[in-house]
Amino acid sequence: MPVAFGHDVRSAGLAEWRLGAGEQAADLLVVALGTGIGAAVVVDGRMLAATGYAGQLGHVVVDPAGPACGCGQRGCVGVLASASAIARRYRQASGRATVDGSREVAELVAAGDPVAAQVWDAALDDLVTGLVMAVTMFGPSRLVLAGGLSQAGSVLSDPVTRKLADRLTFQRMPDVATARLGSDAGVLGSGLAAAELVRARS
Repeated sequence: MPVAFGHDVRSAGLAEWRLGAGEQAADLLVVALGTGIGAAVVVDGRMLAATGYAGQLGHVVVDPAGPACGCGQRGCVGVLASASAIARRYRQASGRATVDGSREVAELVAAGDPVAAQVWDAALDDLVTGLVMAVTMFGPSRLVLAGGLSQAGSVLSDPVTRKLADRLTFQRMPDVATARLGSDAGVLGSGLAAAELVRARS
């Protein structure tokens, strides 16, 4: 039997592109916000892979004096704005020993917690700095926010949209959407890749 392998973020991005929030977009950026940050990039109707190297948005440096990242650099988007980073930043700022991940931070933001709001805003500033670079490089007409952090809904998408609009000048402002396929996206994308492989062989 033919077997298709795919990167988890690109597989999820493929599903969102073909079946979800990115459907019909010829130029698309799907950004997975979870324990790390990655992106699936579609340009002129073709998903970029670069033999596996494309889409490492989480390792774009936005603060050279920032915390160390596991990749060996400092101040990467992922170490500043991923779901795990937001929880860590809140623990440090609030003095709380534990917090139930970025989900609880988002709930605290919605409830008006000033420390959570400050942490959330700073993390989204760092995220948007990375997104501005990606938008400038790839010119997506649509940006899909995916991954566990995207479940925060408008608490995430509204400020990201506003901050992007404030920062972009000559670049095309993408439509910002939230992923529709949830945790099934990677599985669906793998199935789509396998189907393409079967069609190519036949």
